[in-house]
Amino acid sequence: MGNEGGARSYEVYRGVVFPWQCDHFGHMNVRWYAHHFDDGGFHLWTMAGVSQKEMRDRGTHVVVAQTTIKYIRELKAGDLIVVRSAFVKVGQKSVVHVAKMYNADTGVYSAWQETVEVFFDPQTRKAAPMPEDFRTRLAKLVVDPESF
Repeated sequence: MGNEGGARSYEVYRGVVFPWQCDHFGHMNVRWYAHHFDDGGFHLWTMAGVSQKEMRDRGTHVVVAQTTIKYIRELKAGDLIVVRSAFVKVGQKSVVHVAKMYNADTGVYSAWQETVEVFFDPQTRKAAPMPEDFRTRLAKLVVDPESF
């Protein structure tokens, strides 16, 4: 794990798999992968230099339009997890970021999530252009999802 992807991918989350998060097979249930990835997703923006506070102060909203999760290797109660994330595409009104979940003790790659977030105008309930300074900041951070 280490510093894969350099400064453009970020460690956004650490957690532990609790027994109540496991299914009848003893593996972390799919709903909990989404939980851990979602918590990390909020931190990605701040790590990349676009803080939640700045978005609130400017009245900028982003909403999740789509998520896709691939389950690579099961995690069990007591496993420690770490999530790394990076932006992989920046458009005019949306971004795509990928998060990868690893077993923090072994480094085993366990799951992958791709998220599409859209800038959103809450008044019109439609997609809105991304502020240009956000676009400029984030475009510099785009990486190949295989690089971290």
